[in-house]
Amino acid sequence: MTNHSETTGSSGNGDIPRPTQPIGKALVPGVPGGDEHQVTLRTPAELADALPYLLGYRPEDSIVLAALRDREGRGRFGGRARLGIPASADDWTPAARQLVHGLVTGSERRGVRPEQMVAYLCQEPAPGETGRQVMERLRPLAQRLRVECGALDVPVVEALCISAGRFWSYCCDDQTCCPAEGLPMGLPGTSVLAAAATYAGIQVRGSLSDLRARLLPGENASSAEQTAALDAAATTLVARILDAEGRSEVARETLETAGRVLRRLAGAPSVSGVPAEDLRDDHLLGHDEAAALILGLQDRTTRDRAAGWMEGDEAAPALRLWRALARRCVGPYGEHAAAPLTLAGWVAWSTGDELEAREALAMALGADPDYLFARLLHQACNEGLDPESIRRCLRAEREDRAGAGQGGEGDSVSGEEGGRGGGAGPGGGAGVDGDGQTGVTGLREPCERGEPSPAPQQQPSGRRRRTRGPSSADAARRRAQTASREPRADVVRPRSSVGTDRPGVPRAGRSRPRTPGSSAAGRSGSRSEEARARGHRSRGGGE
Repeated sequence: MTNHSETTGSSGNGDIPRPTQPIGKALVPGVPGGDEHQVTLRTPAELADALPYLLGYRPEDSIVLAALRDREGRGRFGGRARLGIPASADDWTPAARQLVHGLVTGSERRGVRPEQMVAYLCQEPAPGETGRQVMERLRPLAQRLRVECGALDVPVVEALCISAGRFWSYCCDDQTCCPAEGLPMGLPGTSVLAAAATYAGIQVRGSLSDLRARLLPGENASSAEQTAALDAAATTLVARILDAEGRSEVARETLETAGRVLRRLAGAPSVSGVPAEDLRDDHLLGHDEAAALILGLQDRTTRDRAAGWMEGDEAAPALRLWRALARRCVGPYGEHAAAPLTLAGWVAWSTGDELEAREALAMALGADPDYLFARLLHQACNEGLDPESIRRCLRAEREDRAGAGQGGEGDSVSGEEGGRGGGAGPGGGAGVDGDGQTGVTGLREPCERGEPSPAPQQQPSGRRRRTRGPSSADAARRRAQTASREPRADVVRPRSSVGTDRPGVPRAGRSRPRTPGSSAAGRSGSRSEEARARGHRSRGGGE
């Protein structure tokens, strides 16, 4: 099973009295947002109404767990976790285990082990299906969640199914309060909880599909033009990136183009509404520019430098650019969205928007499950770590480059050399360990504080030792040895409808080339292995 939609929320902070009635009938968790804003939730209906306020959006096709813990005899919401419902029932058991263990162990690392759990299953009916039929179909999944939680000594005190505007309880069989036909959900925003959440400054940002729409390519008349631009750019850029000098020039051109587009976005007039904002940004980004940026960001070093637009006045236009680029990864270029989606997730996390950060990083892993940078950021964000350690690394790297006279137009939205107060330019941790398994160097600290990850080891000096990749002479010799045996690397063939070929430049920063039929890639094809190997050697590896 592969499902990368997990989003684990931070702890809530509303204290509420422990109920004396049966827990399924009178559960009273609190509203996150402050002890002065408390609401008692006494019925399954109130619990169902609370779900969007716990997550910050309305989940769809989702399993959601909300942890409860005790503090001085009063119940309190803990972490929250979400996972997409697998299409196959065969995957329900591993999905339930993954979600339960992830939430419990993550809470334990924060020192707040859950004592109880509330489970939600949210799914709309298929054509010809009723909400009650959805509830019955998902009952085995609810039971698996209860079993997995029980195995960790965390009882599920309530399990709800929400479908077709109604809800059902899997824990209550009292027909007077939980009838077989379910109960209707209240109108959004009309409950006492909604009023308290609004007063506390908690907002529900639409549905999960609304959030993802900002990051997904749409099928429209311009998709064919964008695909053609990507094909043309890939044909030109692949050969240049496989060459040592050409790769450096492509990196410089990519950052300069990104800098120009960022200044254009920053100076654009404001508009009202999220769809209008995204449409404005799409109009400000040409097809050729988007293609050059998408392919240029496949290089790990270039991507890490672009990650430096993360704070101050530069962060907002950078986030808009990464969203727009993710929306341009159309047709057979969907896998290339991993880079801009990861950058969008990083900037969102850096600026405090953990909701968009988690979803963007999960979508990056959906585009490329082996994308190490996204995996490390996703883990660190889910564990509630502070992104400042990564920001410090990016600032330091940029200062090092500026001191060595290696800055450029792409280093700042303003085009100036050196740093600016509050807004560091691209300064990604471009160092590569000998095994080529690194991302941004600042991820070292979060990974050491969490579970073991394939992150670089910290050197005694506190800075990661970097090893240069093979020289251009070595790379040229290896290319000459394989050129007579393999197809040309600059022949780019978009993937067919059955997913046999992947278009464009080989992904920079792979720790090893994928082979046809690789289970990690989940696809077969006739991709040039020589191109993958040469790209790996010339870039020194990475995710």
